[in-house]
Amino acid sequence: MKSLKLPRAGVLGAAVLLALIGSASAETYNLTVDKIEMSTGEFTKSGIGFNGASPGPVLRFKEGEEVTINVKNNLSEATSIHWHGLILPYQEDGVPGISYEGIAPGEIFTYRFPIVQNGTYWFHSHSGFQEPDGAYGAIIIEAKDREPFRYDREYVIQLTDAHPHSGDRIMRNLKMMPDYYNRKQRTLFDFFDDAKDKGFDEALADRRAWGEMRMMPTDVEDLQGFTALMNGKGPDQNWTGLFKPGERVRLRFINSSAMTYFDVRIPGLKMTMVQADGNNVQPVTVDEFRIAVAETYDVIVRPRESKAFTVFAESMGRTAFARGTLAPRDGMSAAVPALRDAPLLTMADMGMAHEGMDHGAMAAMDHSMPSGMSHGGMKHANMAGGHAMGKGMSMEGMDHSMHGVMKMASGDPFYAPGSGIAPTAANGGKFLSYADLKAQSPLYEDREATREIELRLTGNMERYIWSINGTKFSDAEPIRLQYGERVRFKFVNETMMSHPMHLHGMWSIIDTGNGALDPIKHVVNVAPGTTVYMETEVDAEGQWAFHCHLSYHADSGMFRKVVVEGGPGGEQASAAAVSGG
Repeated sequence: MKSLKLPRAGVLGAAVLLALIGSASAETYNLTVDKIEMSTGEFTKSGIGFNGASPGPVLRFKEGEEVTINVKNNLSEATSIHWHGLILPYQEDGVPGISYEGIAPGEIFTYRFPIVQNGTYWFHSHSGFQEPDGAYGAIIIEAKDREPFRYDREYVIQLTDAHPHSGDRIMRNLKMMPDYYNRKQRTLFDFFDDAKDKGFDEALADRRAWGEMRMMPTDVEDLQGFTALMNGKGPDQNWTGLFKPGERVRLRFINSSAMTYFDVRIPGLKMTMVQADGNNVQPVTVDEFRIAVAETYDVIVRPRESKAFTVFAESMGRTAFARGTLAPRDGMSAAVPALRDAPLLTMADMGMAHEGMDHGAMAAMDHSMPSGMSHGGMKHANMAGGHAMGKGMSMEGMDHSMHGVMKMASGDPFYAPGSGIAPTAANGGKFLSYADLKAQSPLYEDREATREIELRLTGNMERYIWSINGTKFSDAEPIRLQYGERVRFKFVNETMMSHPMHLHGMWSIIDTGNGALDPIKHVVNVAPGTTVYMETEVDAEGQWAFHCHLSYHADSGMFRKVVVEGGPGGEQASAAAVSGG
């Protein structure tokens, strides 16, 4: 067991942290990391869990307490636990190679940190592909003050995409053939349907454009063939939460998937959104919402009738669904909606729909690109050969000259105008937008950013390498920030995939045009072909991870280390962060 020192300064500053720890009650929790067998109702596989199960136990903390968590590694390999979304000293963040060395086989490691927030969060391994293999669980932090909404009972609804292949095998297969798991290949019959809908010439031009680029409009998800789980149960196993008619029920949704976005609805019930990523928002009533990988959303529903309601979480690519039931009695169920038609990516997802470019221009795009791109960052061979122009578009070497042709759309981070994956609610209802999220009360003073940092989300689909600014993590320098500054991050998504970007240790404020009421989150989704801004109050010294939360994107390079220097911990803490100590 490691020897523990008082965490150095951390997010709140040394004086505040000392006072908080000195006055807080201390609670101790015990976790084991274990090999397990998982049954989804469709297949059984070996995996990794906490305390012998996946999901692991729901950890309940209280705002203001100090927690001690003993973790015993029962695996034959190293492991770790990251406390996703928790504000804590960097030494306790649980990222091997950045926060600490990890937890060796057979070792008992002790985390200790103060709880300085409330809401819904989760924890997971940050080692290899242990998280996709089942190493995840939920965290509920009870507020010390009265919450601004009422409810009678609550349930965690933790979603994931369980695949019969192990994470290591999935990564190998994607490296070998990026479309290995795409079960939605376009056929000749699809072409006939397109020709019927929009005319032969337009359908042919569209097919030619995609063919020239060696891309597929069906390539919405890297990973298919999984079973979607709700609280560890497959659709046929039917997780059930009970209620009494008239009760207000709080549902704490957590997306713990490796790769899958879900569109969530409960037919027959409106959902009132009250929290996003653990932070209170002004209540907004919706019929459906999309939850990106690693996000959490809390909603309140009020079923008044004594009947069952289906909780339906449909993958964004419409290849699978998780299903559960809210009911007044065990054993009840309600109708399960059919999967909607699979979406198709459009040229808007390439940022090209609003520049007056027709399909002919797309097919010959390598000759029309500015000089900085056509024969520099993107050669003709990359355009027509293999998948280099795929989702990642062989972005290494691309400069900003490409944006004259491929204009990135600003706006709601979930979609570009005209995008094939733009969310729409079933039956014409209200679908949540980031712009609908307004902070209940600002966490920070509304002030101008001190500087802007541009992060282009890039990649090479042929080699299945994902990157930031054309450079993968192993070749990149850390992002260096100064304690006390306010940094504006500009995400420019130059790929055809959505990327849920997660900065550890500090809150992210999405610029949705709501000024001081812009929502505060720990994950910011960036849709294909969009430019999204977020601002960060740099109030946590040390070193932190910053990455796409799609497991196979992060592992293949869309990852950075952030070093925060000059904090109240002084030279010792800064030196430790720079050296990795």
